[in-house]
Order: sequence, then C-alpha cells, then structure tokens
Amino acid sequence: MARDPDTIERDIEQAREALAATLDQLSVKADPKRFVEQGKSSVQEKLSDPRVRYVLIGVGAIVTIALVRKLFR
Repeated sequence: MARDPDTIERDIEQAREALAATLDQLSVKADPKRFVEQGKSSVQEKLSDPRVRYVLIGVGAIVTIALVRKLFR
C-alpha cells in the first residue's frame, strides 16, 4: 500500500513538532536551576519546622561546647 508524498510529508512534520514539544518539556524538567530552587525551598521548609530547628540548635551547641572544651584542655 503506497502512500502519497504529501501524506508522508505531513506525517513527518507532525512527528517533528511532537519531538520538538517533547524536547522542550524535557529541557524544562531537567533545568539545573529548577533543581536548585526546589532544593532550597525544601530545606527552608524543613528548617521552618520548630522540631528540626531546635534539634539542630541543640546539636550545634553540643558540638561547640565539645570544641571549646577540647581547645582549652
């Protein structure tokens, strides 16, 4: 079953447009800046939780006390 050249050209053009759209979507999803922004917002969200914040403050205080004790011994 032979197809006429116009139909083949239309099919090729549609395939090109679909491929271009897919590549555009992939470039948006794989943008490194987007990953950095998502990481920043995720960390900020976690640090805004008082339980996490106070645990980190406590760990920082313990580490600081341990370092000061080691320096002055």
